[in-house]
Amino acid sequence: MTQPMDRPRPEAPLAAKAPRQRLAAIDLGSNSFHLLVANFQEGRLQAVSRLGEKVQLAAGLDKTDRLSEAAIQRALRCLARFVPLLGDVAPGRLRVVGTSALRTARNRQAFVERAESLLGCPIEIIDGREEARLIYLGAAHALAENGKRLIIDIGGGSTEFAIGENFAPLHLESLEIGCVTFTRRHFSDGVINEASMGRAEQAAKAACSRVSRAYQAFGWTDPVGSSGTIKAVASVLATSNDDADEGTITRQGLLDLRQRLIAFRQLDNVAMEGLKCDRARIFPAGVAILGAIFESFGLTRLRYADGALREGVLYDMVERDGEFTGESG
Repeated sequence: MTQPMDRPRPEAPLAAKAPRQRLAAIDLGSNSFHLLVANFQEGRLQAVSRLGEKVQLAAGLDKTDRLSEAAIQRALRCLARFVPLLGDVAPGRLRVVGTSALRTARNRQAFVERAESLLGCPIEIIDGREEARLIYLGAAHALAENGKRLIIDIGGGSTEFAIGENFAPLHLESLEIGCVTFTRRHFSDGVINEASMGRAEQAAKAACSRVSRAYQAFGWTDPVGSSGTIKAVASVLATSNDDADEGTITRQGLLDLRQRLIAFRQLDNVAMEGLKCDRARIFPAGVAILGAIFESFGLTRLRYADGALREGVLYDMVERDGEFTGESG
């Protein structure tokens, strides 16, 4: 049984009536790979299948930015599990995008060629601003409200920022700060303490300083976070009652969470209600990055919203394909 991904809204740039079509997106992220198969019918997407796996591709990059064979094998095994869910997706209706880890990997073709053969379609390695644009599109369609919003997405290898109004992104940036790469860089000995958290926060603030002033000058009314790290923070805070509003992250809640993490002392000890086990080791780095963003952008609150890169890829396919929107011929 399919579930509606959002409510149709008259301002959405999608046709009111369109033939039912099945399409799919695969997000080859630096931490996780995600598959989303959906139908597009009467102006909206309905999810048919979702599957996500932690691959931690960025953790497979060595000091020379080459992917290890072990990381490539993890990635290919994951994609092999995606393939059976693609049987009803017609050629040309699957779009596969690679992000930060594949942008960085010097030997990415060693993976891309094998993955393309397995999936039977090309893989696009998108740049950071295109990633930010697609994230904005996916998140904007998940939000019922209109207005000028800031959307933040902390990934495994990079963090994307987008300001836009309704469905139109206006200002896009991508920074090379991510929870997998920061775990390797600042928590390599597995220790969580004031020093390691401080190092990660300072590095993230230094990166944010390159864009935060321009963003603050541009302005927004609604700060929104998407994807794994921010979803996990919101989940942990909601479970621990640190924040009164479920799905909302406050600065005080984030500071309290930081101290709770330091009390674990080791990454291997991190365990919290609301936090998935496979995210625990990279969670402190994600919290450090989010704390730096709060400080750099002057945030006091941030709410989590569903909808991110994979949803954005699907909406982008719909909006640019005349056969879907009824604009062809």
